[in-house]
Amino acid sequence: MSHRTEELDFTPDSADDRREVAFLDDLVILPDQTGDDTDAGWGERGTSNDDRLQADRPPHWG
Repeated sequence: MSHRTEELDFTPDSADDRREVAFLDDLVILPDQTGDDTDAGWGERGTSNDDRLQADRPPHWG
C-alpha cells in the first residue's frame, strides 16, 4: 500500500498536536568531548605544553 504525499492529511487533530513547543537552546544532549576522547581516558598522563608555549611566544606576537 503506497501513499502519495498529496493524499495524506497532516493537519493536527487534537489540541496537543496544535500546541507550540518551546525548545531550550542551552540543552546539552551530548557532550562536546567524551571521557575516552582524552589522554586520561586512554590511561595517559596529561602533559600540557600550554604554559611553555604561552611563554615562548615570538616577539612579533607582542
